[in-house]
Amino acid sequence: MKALLVHERYIRPGGEDVVFEAEGELLESRGHTVVRFTEENRRIPEMSSLVAAGATVWNPTAARRIRSVVRRERPDVVHFHNTFPLISPAAYGAVRAEGVPVVQTLHNYRLVCPMARLFRDGASCEDCVGKSVPWPGVLHACYRDSRAASAAVSAMLAVHRALGTWRTRVDRYLVLSEFARELFAEGGLPPDRMVVHPNHVEPDPGLGPAGGEFALFVGRLDEEKGVDTLLAAWDRMEGVPLRIVGDGPEAWRVEAAADRNPAVEWTGRLPRAEVLDSMRSARMLIVPSKWYEGWPLVVLEAFAIGLPVVASDLGVMVEMVEEGRNGVRFRPGDPAALAKVVEELWGDDAALEAMRRHARAEYEARYTGDAGYRRLMGVYTELLEQAPGREPAASAR
Repeated sequence: MKALLVHERYIRPGGEDVVFEAEGELLESRGHTVVRFTEENRRIPEMSSLVAAGATVWNPTAARRIRSVVRRERPDVVHFHNTFPLISPAAYGAVRAEGVPVVQTLHNYRLVCPMARLFRDGASCEDCVGKSVPWPGVLHACYRDSRAASAAVSAMLAVHRALGTWRTRVDRYLVLSEFARELFAEGGLPPDRMVVHPNHVEPDPGLGPAGGEFALFVGRLDEEKGVDTLLAAWDRMEGVPLRIVGDGPEAWRVEAAADRNPAVEWTGRLPRAEVLDSMRSARMLIVPSKWYEGWPLVVLEAFAIGLPVVASDLGVMVEMVEEGRNGVRFRPGDPAALAKVVEELWGDDAALEAMRRHARAEYEARYTGDAGYRRLMGVYTELLEQAPGREPAASAR
């Protein structure tokens, strides 16, 4: 099988970029041919705001380039990861015109939220979900704190909803969770074209040792990640060390906490190998997010290592973290609730060991490379079998 993977890279690399590379490597490691088409968000500052806005809604140049690649390479399937903003949804039609199935992974909530994160004023927000024109996003300047930029994104969403792009130009949407499936269906995407396809972790980092010396937070230091909740919870506790790995806009808050509280250590951003080493030395992973996470790789890595997860009782975390089995949940944005569950779990070796075993079992059952490959090939094979005049490759059967 030959797959064309399409992705627009972010200025600040993140989870979507990692998954794009990981799925390409996953296919190649199983003997398939992968062709990659990428665009770079860092080109946007070089463009006028008018040109960038127009490209966000409809970029014929990108569509022609992708169609040219499809004609030259003749892939069996074209799998999009991110088209925002410079590739644009115009690319779907260019691929469909060549008779090739289109798959789109929805890593974030862009198709129902101009900001893509369903988060505003310190809390989750669904004001734009289901609206033909997502005007609240413009009113509140949700995208880049700019009404003009928010209007461009909202125009893209409204135009393609009116054109039927989301309903007719994409054969399958890969969503990361049942929570996301329900939310996108409410936002107007066809439920029969959505398949739940969570992320995977390969290579397997291996089960770590029991015990652990500290609680661990890993992630970008943003407001929506619940950094303020995390630090306020540690101000209430004694005797529980905390290591924070990451960087971002809230770094100043973390630095100040590390200066005043000897239990808090801040490492800054670390290479993945060092992050995994920290996980192996940790007692629990803390995920205090205030927003609807996608399907965080850091949680899957924790499961693989056998690290119990303490997470906000919000969105996809309700699916990922089974209360008392592979972790525990607490009321989002509540430092007292977080401090309480951490203190209760910290000294309960028996509960931690049971959660450690169940977390590893969850990884082995659902999140290995083999599990991810089976899910992905199931989608590809179904589309090839439905495509008129096309036979699926033998390796896809």
